[in-house]
Amino acid sequence: MDAESQENHLKAYGITYWVLSQQQKVQWLLNYRGGSFLLPDGERIRKECQIRGVSFEVLSDGQAQGILDAINSPSQNQDAVILEKAPKIAVYSPKGNQPWDDAVTMVLTYAEIPYITLYDEEVLDNKLALYDWLHLHHEDFTGQYGKFYSAYRATPWYIEGKKNAEELAARLGYSKVSEEKLAVAMKIRNYVIGGGFMFAMCSATDSFDIALAAEGVDICEPMFDGDPSDANYQNNLDFSKTFAFTNFTLERSPLRYEFSSIDMTRKRDNVPRDSDYFSLMEFSAKWDPVPTMLTQNHTALVKGFMGQTTAFNPNEIKPTVMILGENKLNGEARYIHGIKGKGFFTFYGGHDPEDYQHRVGDPKTELELHPNSPGYRLILNNVLFPAARKKKQKT
Repeated sequence: MDAESQENHLKAYGITYWVLSQQQKVQWLLNYRGGSFLLPDGERIRKECQIRGVSFEVLSDGQAQGILDAINSPSQNQDAVILEKAPKIAVYSPKGNQPWDDAVTMVLTYAEIPYITLYDEEVLDNKLALYDWLHLHHEDFTGQYGKFYSAYRATPWYIEGKKNAEELAARLGYSKVSEEKLAVAMKIRNYVIGGGFMFAMCSATDSFDIALAAEGVDICEPMFDGDPSDANYQNNLDFSKTFAFTNFTLERSPLRYEFSSIDMTRKRDNVPRDSDYFSLMEFSAKWDPVPTMLTQNHTALVKGFMGQTTAFNPNEIKPTVMILGENKLNGEARYIHGIKGKGFFTFYGGHDPEDYQHRVGDPKTELELHPNSPGYRLILNNVLFPAARKKKQKT
């Protein structure tokens, strides 16, 4: 899985998932040649790698043991983590076509990792417990329809989406979309606390925490929910309820395409596109295997990309949350991870790792052109993370 030897990093994750689905164990060699996978040998596995275009090397038992012995040396910042079972993957996404694509569903499809799609009905019906890993599609949990009002309120897709959301909320017994979305966010919160793995990108990150903080507080203006917002809603936010963010200030104007001060998109004037990269933090593989797994890559420097929520203000991230990737030039966090109850969450800023500034209606990225994408590898690290045999984290 290093830069020089692997022809298709993304499909290599699919091969690993496929082997796990055959009830065979895999060892993830952290920090060894870009985070390589040690698979059991067999004609079927070799053939599957060849069919999918994944590079592999055949090792003797002695060679494999020699690698493992070297990795186990205290002098090496490496470790071998056992992956035991293919996690059941769910993507939280509306049933209809959206005018934007989702990086996670695209890379899961490209890597040939199976997943199911669920939405509000299934979440509120307690179906999340059936799955090990949940991705939050491009979503607004605050009931403000993505803050698209200023630019897109007259477009057919916005009008239809608002109508469908209101009908769904009413059908599920809620008078407002914001109330129904809060109920969904609370179910997802409980899923994580109970031991689930949750991954979110773009606006699903900050809007999720904002919805939790605003429980019982009306932060929506009349064009979103038909009545005025609470006059003093900023002071009534409860940051103890959030996963990752604290002490943020909400954006009151419905005409601004922004949720809060968490996002750094409007604070990136000093970040030229050609130098927009973020660096992955280095962790101790033996002492901190979780963040090490999540940052496995064939490069420590990842090309940046924009989104409605591009990056996170580090001053508004809770001290218990780990920053896994940061843009040092702009002092922003791009990739963060934390523990909530018995479960885990990861927030990844930006919309599409291979489309710098994806706009509504733009064509989707063709991953056949980006089989070695470092930005997409970070997503797939999270997909395999629940398969790992957990060690007690020491720091």
